[in-house]
Amino acid sequence: MTSGSTTARSPWFVRPQSTEHPARIFCFPFSGSGASAFSAWPAAIDDVEVCPVQFPGRENRLAHPHYGTYEDLAAGLVAPLVPLLDRPFAFFGHCAGALPAFETVVRLAEQGLPQPECFFVSGQPAPHDAARDRMLSMTESEMRGELESFIRGRGIEPRPDMIEMGMAVLLRDLAAAREYRRVEPVAVPCPIVVLHWRDDPEVSLDQLEGWRQYSDSVDIRVVDGGHYDFMHAPDELRKLLTSWR
Repeated sequence: MTSGSTTARSPWFVRPQSTEHPARIFCFPFSGSGASAFSAWPAAIDDVEVCPVQFPGRENRLAHPHYGTYEDLAAGLVAPLVPLLDRPFAFFGHCAGALPAFETVVRLAEQGLPQPECFFVSGQPAPHDAARDRMLSMTESEMRGELESFIRGRGIEPRPDMIEMGMAVLLRDLAAAREYRRVEPVAVPCPIVVLHWRDDPEVSLDQLEGWRQYSDSVDIRVVDGGHYDFMHAPDELRKLLTSWR
Protein backbone atom coordinates (compact mmCIF):
# COMPACT_ATOMS: atom_id res chain seq x y z
CA MET A 1 0.00 0.00 0.00
CA THR A 2 1.35 3.40 -0.92
CA SER A 3 2.04 6.15 1.58
CA GLY A 4 -0.94 8.32 2.32
CA SER A 5 -3.52 5.57 1.72
CA THR A 6 -6.06 4.30 4.19
CA THR A 7 -7.78 0.93 4.06
CA ALA A 8 -11.20 1.07 2.43
CA ARG A 9 -13.44 -0.35 5.14
CA SER A 10 -16.66 0.07 3.19
CA PRO A 11 -17.67 -2.54 0.59
CA TRP A 12 -19.01 0.34 -1.52
CA PHE A 13 -15.48 1.23 -2.64
CA VAL A 14 -13.05 -1.21 -4.24
CA ARG A 15 -9.91 0.90 -3.92
CA PRO A 16 -8.27 2.14 -0.72
CA GLN A 17 -8.89 5.87 -0.42
CA SER A 18 -5.83 8.10 -0.55
CA THR A 19 -5.08 11.11 1.60
CA GLU A 20 -2.61 12.44 -0.96
CA HIS A 21 -4.98 13.74 -3.64
CA PRO A 22 -6.76 17.08 -3.21
CA ALA A 23 -9.96 15.96 -4.98
CA ARG A 24 -12.01 12.86 -5.80
CA ILE A 25 -14.35 11.66 -8.54
CA PHE A 26 -16.88 8.95 -7.67
CA CYS A 27 -17.74 6.71 -10.63
CA PHE A 28 -21.09 4.90 -11.01
CA PRO A 29 -21.27 1.85 -13.35
CA PHE A 30 -23.98 0.97 -15.86
CA SER A 31 -26.67 -1.73 -15.59
CA GLY A 32 -25.30 -5.26 -15.35
CA SER A 33 -21.80 -4.08 -14.50
CA GLY A 34 -19.80 -3.17 -11.43
CA ALA A 35 -16.79 -1.18 -10.35
CA SER A 36 -14.62 -3.20 -12.76
CA ALA A 37 -16.09 -1.05 -15.55
CA PHE A 38 -13.49 1.47 -14.37
CA SER A 39 -10.60 -0.98 -13.91
CA ALA A 40 -8.71 0.54 -16.86
CA TRP A 41 -8.96 4.03 -15.34
CA PRO A 42 -5.86 5.15 -13.47
CA ALA A 43 -6.01 5.53 -9.70
CA ALA A 44 -5.80 9.29 -10.23
CA ILE A 45 -6.29 11.66 -13.15
CA ASP A 46 -4.32 14.90 -12.84
CA ASP A 47 -4.31 14.54 -9.05
CA VAL A 48 -8.05 13.76 -8.88
CA GLU A 49 -8.49 10.40 -7.15
CA VAL A 50 -10.71 7.94 -9.06
CA CYS A 51 -13.17 6.18 -6.72
CA PRO A 52 -15.29 3.52 -8.47
CA VAL A 53 -18.51 2.74 -6.58
CA GLN A 54 -19.41 -0.93 -6.12
CA PHE A 55 -23.15 -1.59 -6.05
CA PRO A 56 -24.31 -4.58 -3.98
CA GLY A 57 -25.23 -7.80 -5.76
CA ARG A 58 -22.28 -8.11 -8.19
CA GLU A 59 -18.56 -8.88 -8.46
CA ASN A 60 -16.99 -8.89 -4.97
CA ARG A 61 -20.44 -8.04 -3.52
CA LEU A 62 -22.28 -10.87 -5.27
CA ALA A 63 -23.38 -12.33 -1.93
CA HIS A 64 -24.87 -9.01 -0.81
CA PRO A 65 -28.62 -8.51 -1.43
CA HIS A 66 -29.39 -6.54 -4.57
CA TYR A 67 -30.09 -2.85 -3.93
CA GLY A 68 -33.68 -3.13 -5.17
CA THR A 69 -34.38 0.41 -6.41
CA TYR A 70 -32.27 3.40 -7.39
CA GLU A 71 -33.77 5.32 -4.49
CA ASP A 72 -32.72 2.61 -2.02
CA LEU A 73 -29.28 2.42 -3.63
CA ALA A 74 -28.76 6.17 -3.19
CA ALA A 75 -30.05 6.10 0.39
CA GLY A 76 -27.68 3.26 1.28
CA LEU A 77 -24.69 4.99 -0.29
CA VAL A 78 -24.95 8.32 1.55
CA ALA A 79 -23.59 7.18 4.93
CA PRO A 80 -20.45 5.43 3.60
CA LEU A 81 -19.90 8.32 1.20
CA VAL A 82 -19.96 11.11 3.79
CA PRO A 83 -16.48 10.45 5.31
CA LEU A 84 -14.99 10.79 1.83
CA LEU A 85 -16.54 14.19 1.14
CA ASP A 86 -13.79 15.95 3.06
CA ARG A 87 -12.36 17.51 -0.12
CA PRO A 88 -13.76 18.76 -3.45
CA PHE A 89 -15.39 15.96 -5.43
CA ALA A 90 -17.32 15.16 -8.59
CA PHE A 91 -19.67 12.37 -9.71
CA PHE A 92 -19.47 10.45 -12.99
CA GLY A 93 -22.31 8.13 -14.04
CA HIS A 94 -22.39 6.20 -17.29
CA CYS A 95 -25.67 5.14 -18.90
CA ALA A 96 -28.15 3.98 -16.23
CA GLY A 97 -25.47 4.49 -13.57
CA ALA A 98 -26.14 8.23 -13.91
CA LEU A 99 -29.61 7.75 -12.39
CA PRO A 100 -28.61 6.47 -8.92
CA ALA A 101 -25.79 9.02 -9.07
CA PHE A 102 -28.41 11.73 -9.59
CA GLU A 103 -30.53 10.34 -6.75
CA THR A 104 -27.46 10.45 -4.50
CA VAL A 105 -26.90 14.12 -5.37
CA VAL A 106 -30.55 14.81 -4.47
CA ARG A 107 -30.17 13.11 -1.08
CA LEU A 108 -26.94 14.94 -0.29
CA ALA A 109 -28.73 18.23 -0.99
CA GLU A 110 -31.76 17.24 1.10
CA GLN A 111 -29.53 16.43 4.07
CA GLY A 112 -27.45 19.58 3.78
CA LEU A 113 -24.31 17.60 2.95
CA PRO A 114 -21.50 18.64 0.60
CA GLN A 115 -22.41 18.74 -3.09
CA PRO A 116 -20.33 17.65 -6.08
CA GLU A 117 -18.40 20.40 -7.78
CA CYS A 118 -19.66 18.79 -10.99
CA PHE A 119 -21.92 15.90 -11.99
CA PHE A 120 -20.86 14.18 -15.23
CA VAL A 121 -23.59 12.27 -17.07
CA SER A 122 -22.37 9.95 -19.83
CA GLY A 123 -24.73 8.59 -22.48
CA GLN A 124 -27.93 8.68 -20.42
CA PRO A 125 -31.21 10.59 -20.99
CA ALA A 126 -32.60 12.64 -18.10
CA PRO A 127 -34.50 10.91 -15.26
CA HIS A 128 -37.96 11.82 -16.62
CA ASP A 129 -36.96 10.19 -19.94
CA ALA A 130 -35.34 7.10 -18.39
CA ALA A 131 -38.08 4.76 -19.65
CA ARG A 132 -36.76 5.28 -23.21
CA ASP A 133 -33.83 2.92 -22.53
CA ARG A 134 -33.99 0.36 -25.35
CA MET A 135 -32.90 -2.47 -23.05
CA LEU A 136 -36.09 -2.12 -21.03
CA SER A 137 -38.11 -3.46 -23.96
CA MET A 138 -35.77 -6.36 -24.79
CA THR A 139 -36.69 -9.98 -24.36
CA GLU A 140 -34.47 -12.12 -22.15
CA SER A 141 -33.05 -13.77 -25.28
CA GLU A 142 -32.15 -10.36 -26.73
CA MET A 143 -30.50 -9.35 -23.44
CA ARG A 144 -28.44 -12.53 -23.50
CA GLY A 145 -27.27 -11.73 -27.01
CA GLU A 146 -26.41 -8.17 -25.94
CA LEU A 147 -24.37 -9.46 -23.01
CA GLU A 148 -22.50 -11.97 -25.17
CA SER A 149 -21.71 -9.24 -27.71
CA PHE A 150 -20.46 -6.91 -24.98
CA ILE A 151 -18.14 -9.56 -23.50
CA ARG A 152 -16.75 -10.45 -26.95
CA GLY A 153 -16.22 -6.74 -27.58
CA ARG A 154 -13.82 -6.77 -24.63
CA GLY A 155 -11.79 -9.56 -26.22
CA ILE A 156 -13.19 -12.36 -24.06
CA GLU A 157 -15.01 -15.45 -25.30
CA PRO A 158 -18.06 -15.75 -23.02
CA ARG A 159 -18.42 -19.02 -21.12
CA PRO A 160 -21.91 -20.29 -20.21
CA ASP A 161 -21.31 -19.76 -16.48
CA MET A 162 -20.13 -16.21 -17.15
CA ILE A 163 -23.28 -15.47 -19.14
CA GLU A 164 -25.56 -16.95 -16.46
CA MET A 165 -23.95 -14.90 -13.71
CA GLY A 166 -24.04 -11.77 -15.85
CA MET A 167 -27.69 -12.32 -16.75
CA ALA A 168 -28.65 -12.67 -13.08
CA VAL A 169 -27.13 -9.26 -12.33
CA LEU A 170 -28.46 -7.62 -15.49
CA LEU A 171 -32.05 -8.81 -14.98
CA ARG A 172 -32.14 -7.45 -11.41
CA ASP A 173 -30.61 -4.15 -12.52
CA LEU A 174 -33.11 -3.77 -15.35
CA ALA A 175 -35.97 -4.52 -12.94
CA ALA A 176 -34.72 -1.56 -10.87
CA ALA A 177 -34.56 0.56 -14.02
CA ARG A 178 -38.19 -0.27 -14.85
CA GLU A 179 -39.27 0.75 -11.35
CA TYR A 180 -37.57 4.12 -11.58
CA ARG A 181 -39.87 7.08 -12.21
CA ARG A 182 -39.30 10.81 -11.91
CA VAL A 183 -42.20 12.46 -13.71
CA GLU A 184 -41.10 16.02 -12.90
CA PRO A 185 -37.51 17.27 -13.13
CA VAL A 186 -35.80 18.15 -9.83
CA ALA A 187 -33.04 20.75 -10.02
CA VAL A 188 -29.79 20.08 -8.15
CA PRO A 189 -27.42 22.80 -6.93
CA CYS A 190 -24.34 21.53 -8.79
CA PRO A 191 -23.35 22.03 -12.45
CA ILE A 192 -24.10 19.12 -14.80
CA VAL A 193 -21.91 18.18 -17.76
CA VAL A 194 -23.66 15.78 -20.14
CA LEU A 195 -21.46 13.72 -22.47
CA HIS A 196 -22.69 12.46 -25.82
CA TRP A 197 -20.51 9.85 -27.48
CA ARG A 198 -20.32 10.70 -31.18
CA ASP A 199 -20.57 7.09 -32.38
CA ASP A 200 -23.16 5.98 -29.81
CA PRO A 201 -26.08 4.25 -31.59
CA GLU A 202 -28.05 3.93 -28.35
CA VAL A 203 -28.52 7.55 -27.27
CA SER A 204 -28.92 10.54 -29.59
CA LEU A 205 -27.79 14.06 -28.84
CA ASP A 206 -31.42 15.22 -28.80
CA GLN A 207 -32.29 12.67 -26.12
CA LEU A 208 -29.83 14.33 -23.72
CA GLU A 209 -31.43 17.79 -23.90
CA GLY A 210 -33.80 16.92 -21.04
CA TRP A 211 -30.95 17.35 -18.55
CA ARG A 212 -31.17 21.13 -19.05
CA GLN A 213 -34.09 21.12 -16.61
CA TYR A 214 -32.00 19.65 -13.77
CA SER A 215 -29.56 22.46 -13.01
CA ASP A 216 -29.02 26.15 -13.67
CA SER A 217 -25.72 25.14 -15.26
CA VAL A 218 -25.90 22.34 -17.85
CA ASP A 219 -23.26 21.87 -20.53
CA ILE A 220 -23.75 19.20 -23.23
CA ARG A 221 -20.49 18.08 -24.80
CA VAL A 222 -19.83 15.75 -27.74
CA VAL A 223 -16.85 13.42 -27.36
CA ASP A 224 -15.30 10.97 -29.80
CA GLY A 225 -16.09 7.29 -29.36
CA GLY A 226 -18.88 4.79 -28.87
CA HIS A 227 -21.15 3.91 -25.97
CA TYR A 228 -18.60 1.86 -24.01
CA ASP A 229 -15.42 3.74 -24.92
CA PHE A 230 -15.51 5.54 -21.57
CA MET A 231 -14.10 2.32 -20.07
CA HIS A 232 -10.70 3.05 -21.62
CA ALA A 233 -10.54 6.57 -20.10
CA PRO A 234 -9.60 8.23 -23.41
CA ASP A 235 -7.60 11.45 -23.22
CA GLU A 236 -10.52 13.66 -24.27
CA LEU A 237 -12.63 12.25 -21.44
CA ARG A 238 -9.81 12.61 -18.90
CA LYS A 239 -9.45 16.30 -19.72
CA LEU A 240 -13.20 16.88 -19.28
CA LEU A 241 -13.28 15.01 -15.98
CA THR A 242 -10.75 17.40 -14.47
CA SER A 243 -12.17 20.59 -16.03
CA TRP A 244 -13.97 21.45 -12.80
CA ARG A 245 -10.71 21.66 -10.84
